[in-house]
Amino acid sequence: MCVVAFAINASARWPLVIAANRDEFLDRPTQPLGRWQTPQGQDIISGRDLRAGGTWLGLTPGGRIAFLTNVREAQPRAAPRSRGELVTRWLEETGDADTFARALAPDAAAWGGFNLVLGDVQRNAWSWVTNRGAASAMRAQPLKPGVYGLSNAALNTPWPKTMALQRVLAACLDAPGADALRDSLWAALANPERTARERLPATGLPLEMEEALSSAFVDFPEHAYGTRSSTVLLASVDNSQHLQVQLEERTYLHNSQPPQSACLSLHLEGAA
Repeated sequence: MCVVAFAINASARWPLVIAANRDEFLDRPTQPLGRWQTPQGQDIISGRDLRAGGTWLGLTPGGRIAFLTNVREAQPRAAPRSRGELVTRWLEETGDADTFARALAPDAAAWGGFNLVLGDVQRNAWSWVTNRGAASAMRAQPLKPGVYGLSNAALNTPWPKTMALQRVLAACLDAPGADALRDSLWAALANPERTARERLPATGLPLEMEEALSSAFVDFPEHAYGTRSSTVLLASVDNSQHLQVQLEERTYLHNSQPPQSACLSLHLEGAA
């Protein structure tokens, strides 16, 4: 996933909202949003990377949630393990984010640079974990209620496309209904407008690549790369004071055909 905005307890009506785009090579095999089970027997709701077996955004019926982005590096370090494994690992476990980060620390170099957002709805606890940009090899930062933006740099780094999506999410929390909120987020995620060259981030990539990756919706056919899917997650409190989650994923084929859509609805067990 290469750009995501998320709101944690920033609205009484919508205690959790996530809007995210996953950018990937077009030939990487992928399973769309659905329910599946890990070898350990954990039910997971997510799309799935069929090459390495992990995912970029997922949740469990028990209320654990995780999503990640890569950290963009001009000369990325070789890494033997897939970052998508980190999401499924969190979803399978029961501990808190600090315990999780400490367990990852000895093997921090096994994954490429990553940003990992971890949520536990039952504990009402959220954290950002990264293995880049700190003196230590791994760190976990608790997240307070608010609206956040994340792309391929540290949390809330003011890249234009990150800030634009974050602003849209903050503004539409006051939308008159769920449909209006979703419409605003889908429009923002589908925005193909690239950033002016003078405002591009300088991450060490060639200018042509920085420009192609600067839009919320990436279409970079020269490199057989682009936005493969968009996800909107909207959670509200139902009449029983349980968290009701509506999750929709749109998968793009990049061949002028309309996107394929998958929707799931669930109550999070024990969440109020």
